[in-house]
Amino acid sequence: MSSGEATFWAIAGPLMERPGVERSTMMGHECLRAGDAFVAMVDRSGGLIVKLPTERVEGLILAGQAEPFAPAGRVFREWALVAEIDERSWRGLVDEALAFATAC
Repeated sequence: MSSGEATFWAIAGPLMERPGVERSTMMGHECLRAGDAFVAMVDRSGGLIVKLPTERVEGLILAGQAEPFAPAGRVFREWALVAEIDERSWRGLVDEALAFATAC
């Protein structure tokens, strides 16, 4: 398990105690899911991928805190890739993503 995966699952583990929040798979990666909505996952390089409102993703990219998530060259507007492993910032982003997923 990469350090990114270990950090992610340390954050996600307690969240899976909430009703409807579970481990699932998306695009061949294990991810965190809330009901029918995907929340977050770690990519092959160990970076965090989170689903957030488009405006928030754009803000993170403009601030240099994230990159567009673009598997196979197709940009997913509501997804951001955060390459730098930082448990504190990742925790906040995963919490935001979970709130976004459950509000939709």
